[in-house]
Amino acid sequence: MNKIILVLLSFVLCSCTSEQIKTTGLSSQSSFTTASFTKHPPRLHFGDSKNTSSEEENLLPRIARYLKQGIASWYGPDFHGKKTASGEIYDMYAMPAAHKPLPISSYARATNLENQRSVIVRINDRGPFHGNRVMDLSYAAAKRLDLDEAGIGAVEIKALAPEQALAQLQNTAEKQDKNIYLQVGTFGNKKKALSLQNKIVAYNLPQPKILPSTHKGSTLYKVQMGPIESPASVHKLNLQLAKLGITETQFVTETDQKQITMIQ
Repeated sequence: MNKIILVLLSFVLCSCTSEQIKTTGLSSQSSFTTASFTKHPPRLHFGDSKNTSSEEENLLPRIARYLKQGIASWYGPDFHGKKTASGEIYDMYAMPAAHKPLPISSYARATNLENQRSVIVRINDRGPFHGNRVMDLSYAAAKRLDLDEAGIGAVEIKALAPEQALAQLQNTAEKQDKNIYLQVGTFGNKKKALSLQNKIVAYNLPQPKILPSTHKGSTLYKVQMGPIESPASVHKLNLQLAKLGITETQFVTETDQKQITMIQ
């Protein structure tokens, strides 16, 4: 009998001790967890903190971070009036450029590394396909950089967002007492230019100007609207034009009126 009582007492004592140990363990774990959350609050798991800066950087358009140096060349008479990779007509007297990785219709600033002259160009073609050259400029762009006679030169290419390109173009134009226009089309055929002009007017938008540019008997007809007053106004205009299917627009500096004749 006594042995049975001793066994029962031992069982009760062991059960109590075990329960106490479990309770103590939970208390300690709970205390540790609370302290950890107080010192290191829970974070939303969008990635490790080490990758936060790189993830935020990836949210920015990659085009805005493009910066490269290399050799640029230019192309002119043999391509003037012909279609570019974008489908637009190449105008050697405007400010387009050919580039491989930058998106069609994007803008870039090309700087001559020797004299630090800069121009804003719009990518509307692919190339160059000679050696290790990084960009083919239009004749007009090459001339402004003083690369027209040499044919090639070392440049720095910096991609620009449209609003950056517009701000820089307006700043330069203001110093030259000129305006910036929105060019909505370039054609080798006058009827196509007039058709686009009529299409825009029919949508109750301001009537564009048609400006012819002639080179060696070949005439290009540029359809332009403006002048541009502000980024907000041109953004609104682009949205309206997009409803008409006109999306390949570009900023252009006012052309010397002595070289063109306006078509009413």
